[in-house]
Amino acid sequence: MRIEEGWLEGVRRVPSPNQDARPQGEISAVVLHSISLPPGEFGGEHIERLFTNSLEAAVHPFFPGIAQLRVSAHLLIRRDGECVQFVPFDRRAWHAGRSCWIEGGRPRRALNDFTVGIELEGDEIHAYRDAQYRTLALAMRALMVSYSEVNPARITSHARVAPLRKSDPGPAFDWAYFRQCLKALGPRK
Repeated sequence: MRIEEGWLEGVRRVPSPNQDARPQGEISAVVLHSISLPPGEFGGEHIERLFTNSLEAAVHPFFPGIAQLRVSAHLLIRRDGECVQFVPFDRRAWHAGRSCWIEGGRPRRALNDFTVGIELEGDEIHAYRDAQYRTLALAMRALMVSYSEVNPARITSHARVAPLRKSDPGPAFDWAYFRQCLKALGPRK
């Protein structure tokens, strides 16, 4: 995978209106999330509809509580490894919400300003699939090649930056295996 003008080449694009300019243009960290819509169900168009403000509240009892949200991520990695991009990396996606990153011993807020948001189709119970880890590793490699401040130490979870509010991607995400997949790709080029 390569990044060209903020977009991953060869992935499906579904532009989200839920984006704006990065205030400083900084891209220096990645926040991993999980999502399933309805909760615990995989596949379908509901995630894409949520990120494009077209989720119909009447389709499922869970949806009236979220249909009005204006959220997005840069990427969604589906269960089969398909990667969908909603927001170019040089733009700010609306994924982290109220959160805090500790950098140099100091708290840093407004994480959307400088992070890339990657959603994994999944939840905290069901194991993520090998295809997702491989696609995530490839996307991370492209990010690290294109944005020099992004490195393995600057990949975190939504749970870590918003611990009282979020718990994703949860215990079902195998951090050690993900890092092994990333390491297997070799050094940056």
